[in-house]
Amino acid sequence: MIKTRIRDFLITEDDWIFAVSDYFHPHGIRSTLRYVPDENGERELNGIRYKKYDFDVSFDFMRENRPEWVEDVHVVPEDSIKKVLRPNDVIEELAKSDSRVNTIVSTLKKAGVPTDKMGVTGSFLPGLQNEGSDVDFVVYGANWFVARDAIREAKNEDGPIEDIDEDMWNKIYRKRIPEISFEEFVLHEKRKGNRGMVEGTYFDLLFVRDWEQINESIQRGEDIGKMKIEAKVVNADLAFDSPSVYIVEHEEIDHVLSYTHTYAGQALAGEVIEASGTVEQVGNLKRLVVGTSREPKGEWIRSLTLLEKEGSL
Repeated sequence: MIKTRIRDFLITEDDWIFAVSDYFHPHGIRSTLRYVPDENGERELNGIRYKKYDFDVSFDFMRENRPEWVEDVHVVPEDSIKKVLRPNDVIEELAKSDSRVNTIVSTLKKAGVPTDKMGVTGSFLPGLQNEGSDVDFVVYGANWFVARDAIREAKNEDGPIEDIDEDMWNKIYRKRIPEISFEEFVLHEKRKGNRGMVEGTYFDLLFVRDWEQINESIQRGEDIGKMKIEAKVVNADLAFDSPSVYIVEHEEIDHVLSYTHTYAGQALAGEVIEASGTVEQVGNLKRLVVGTSREPKGEWIRSLTLLEKEGSL
């Protein structure tokens, strides 16, 4: 069995490139198509031109070309996989060849993050980046929090890692299209501390579980309706994961899951949140799911504690 986790990439026998989107794979590798060979493509790798597919377009392509691979994600049979690309396998080479990646790596190494706990995903992983590509930097397990604090400190110094300006925040907000105001969005995001700029390039730190944290899959539940709740977060250890997990104190809901990166790290343990989404019944438990579509309407997570503290309520 091929061992993968989220943020890894797959290359199939057809040279299609997929991003792994789950830690658990009951059959085949659960992933999302990202790049397809196309003679008119704007990117090139090993003499092959590639076209990048957005989420919805990738599903249209897969329904037409591999409908048997289409479920809630794209499930790639293991015997169709030619190569697995892992973010931590390319980090040392990228640190040598790209000054932006090297700056981030150097900053994290000074903070004590081992190089083998770092990686780069996104277009950099298969080598399809261009000058405008963001740096999707991966840190594994508990080291992610050390890395986040190091980036936060670096932004307060007069160095190459800088904070995000207003124009970039607006760009990120328009891309996310969240159900909260721009002011609330930026307030939550600035506290997270995992985004920054280096040499004019946007980057963020993405959390991926360490192997020992991968133990129990998230079972699909039965949708039983919509709900908006207020609840206290009692555990946010996997709040930056994908999906984000918030264990809460609530008379009906056991935990809140977010499948949209917008609400990763949205609240800390001990804070009260307002969350709106779809209720799923999973065995004896009910959970609230946020991000049930690419651009979910009527679904959000807000830290009421943070908003009250900042006088935004």
